[in-house]
Amino acid sequence: MLLSDLNDKQIQAVTETEGYIRVIAGAGSGKTRALATRFAYIVNELGINPANILCVTFTNKAALEMRNRVKKMIGNDYDLSYITTYHGFCVRVLREDIHKVRYPKNFIILDAEDQKAILREIFEELNLDSKNFTFKQILNYIANQKYNLDYIPTLLAGEERGAKNDLEKIFSKYLDKQLRNYALDFDDLVNFTLYIYLNNPDVLKKWQERIHYIQVDEMQDSSEEQYRLVKLLSNQHENLFVVGDPDQTIYEWRGARPEILVHFDEDFKGTQTIIMNQNYRSTPKILTLGNHIIKNNILRVHKDMFTETEGGVDVIHFHARSEFEEGLWIVNEIKRLKKEEKSSYSDVAVLYRANYISRNIEQSLIQAGIPYSIYGGIRFFERKEIKDILSYLRLVETGDNLSFLRVINSPTRGLGKKYIELLKDVAYRQRVSLLEALETHIDRSDLARPGAVEFIKLLRKFRTRKNEVKVSDLVKEILDESGLTDVLRRDGDAERLENITELINSIIIIETTDKEPLTLDRYLQEISLYTDIDLEKEEDNKVKLMTIHIAKGLEFPHVFLCGFNDGVLPNATSIKERGFRAIEEERRLTYVAVTRAENSFYMTESEGFNSRTGVNKMPSRFIFEISENLFVRKGIMKPEILKEAKEQLNIKIDVSGFQERFRVGDWVSHPIWEKGKVMEVNEDRGEYKIEFPKINKVKPITFTFKGLIPEK
Repeated sequence: MLLSDLNDKQIQAVTETEGYIRVIAGAGSGKTRALATRFAYIVNELGINPANILCVTFTNKAALEMRNRVKKMIGNDYDLSYITTYHGFCVRVLREDIHKVRYPKNFIILDAEDQKAILREIFEELNLDSKNFTFKQILNYIANQKYNLDYIPTLLAGEERGAKNDLEKIFSKYLDKQLRNYALDFDDLVNFTLYIYLNNPDVLKKWQERIHYIQVDEMQDSSEEQYRLVKLLSNQHENLFVVGDPDQTIYEWRGARPEILVHFDEDFKGTQTIIMNQNYRSTPKILTLGNHIIKNNILRVHKDMFTETEGGVDVIHFHARSEFEEGLWIVNEIKRLKKEEKSSYSDVAVLYRANYISRNIEQSLIQAGIPYSIYGGIRFFERKEIKDILSYLRLVETGDNLSFLRVINSPTRGLGKKYIELLKDVAYRQRVSLLEALETHIDRSDLARPGAVEFIKLLRKFRTRKNEVKVSDLVKEILDESGLTDVLRRDGDAERLENITELINSIIIIETTDKEPLTLDRYLQEISLYTDIDLEKEEDNKVKLMTIHIAKGLEFPHVFLCGFNDGVLPNATSIKERGFRAIEEERRLTYVAVTRAENSFYMTESEGFNSRTGVNKMPSRFIFEISENLFVRKGIMKPEILKEAKEQLNIKIDVSGFQERFRVGDWVSHPIWEKGKVMEVNEDRGEYKIEFPKINKVKPITFTFKGLIPEK
């Protein structure tokens, strides 16, 4: 019964229960079903208690879905708490055994906001501000310092680390505050578990004996530490089953390593590899396009996805002359799908590489009266940073109470609840707005707080400036002089800064394309359409907007990949920071987007100036990797634009370096500097640090340099 309706490869994955097994499961191949069925098979057919099976998934949502599937197959009489995430499992271990390192079992788990609160304390103590570092920079630094377990003895001992600079001082204080609060952050959960295992053989043996079978879902998204954890746990019973798809590794930037799955058979000799490559989701034309894109990657396990379904419509590439035309075309195609294909709005997903791209699509959908929802986020004009700046603009223009209450303490000006209540009382008694009440009585001793005085000065200045400068320039002045920009930079939230940039760019487009000058009043009237319109009438029947990262694991009848421009996808910043590794990951992102589609897939991009890259927008280089017989191009692309795009994008990054890799300690031969020793391998930068005795220097050499050969 368990095996009914499974194909041969799925049955093999379910019934091969002993030893080291690697399953390469392509998109739409029934991976989750096979994984859940295998768990149930081990319980029902082998008689193993679920308390002896660890099944690791990548997210809490996936763990919940897996538990529900397994329950339907084995019943409700079992404890399935070991179907969990890495972090969930580690919390279980630590609640039981963290006393081994003299930490209480009721330790605190820090989230991102808790970490920022600690950093605020440290910044005050060290007299630092956002001009020195952003919180994001500090949190990245802390995460990098916790890349191995070396920091744990220092933390546990409460020792002062020898700090050479401010970053090291901050890290030292951070560890001290963790110990004082008996707190662990998310990186600590896996690290402390490993540390306890490695330093307490009795604890490791207890857990090894308890866990007879280990299943790991989405193995390609595991970090080195997570992999090390399951390797340790599987050493006794040697039953480790890993499933995933290197072609869908899209989290390298936060520690995922596709090499783990690609080279799994090298770590465990005798590994069985099962390729699940039958797709039950997409049409042949969509699958062919996806196969054609991903084959350009080097770091992968080769597979071609196939389907037994037939037919399907052509994949479409639409080239627009402007963002407005791109949004309008998408909207018209959605209308056509609804009318001619009898599709529902909920059948449609619009995907993008970065959240700020949704702004143009949202405006087009709103103007067309098409309901939509943002998955994993909020609508562009409802994001805090956008609402803050729009509230400042509205307060300058109208002086309304809603805007006043939103921005009076954004950024914080030390005007607390009691102060606001006092001001409300004054305004109520005099029947004036809160702003008028404050302006009129700013000299009163109980209202003349420094923050309030400065706020009134700013607003008076902005009211004058609105008649002297363009709306886009007024926005920039408000951002800088109110302190909003400093707050965003201190947090180091690149996405929020990108959203602000997108807002300013959208205003500039109106200013440069409209014949009549754009006034603040007219802009606010126009933008009210996007901020106040009621789109909640069809609760479940909405177009879905989301990033590709959020879309992973989901599927939709019709998928639009919009903003498919070079510099966006692939992302220019990622390429600059991580070179060819980023190119491969960005191509995997594109592959994930394609393989979300069941019936139809659209790629759209537009012309214009990209303020983030400083050049004119070009179609994504990935479009030019696809044979033109695999899609239909629509829209007017002038021959000179096509020629310029191909010339500008003729910058293929050589990734052949993946084929010849060296390790620390290897001796190599260089065509100029001759013999050299590999001192460091930097995966993120894609380079070696090699010491050459001939010149007595250490040089950074890229993985892609073909002149390096093994020294004989």
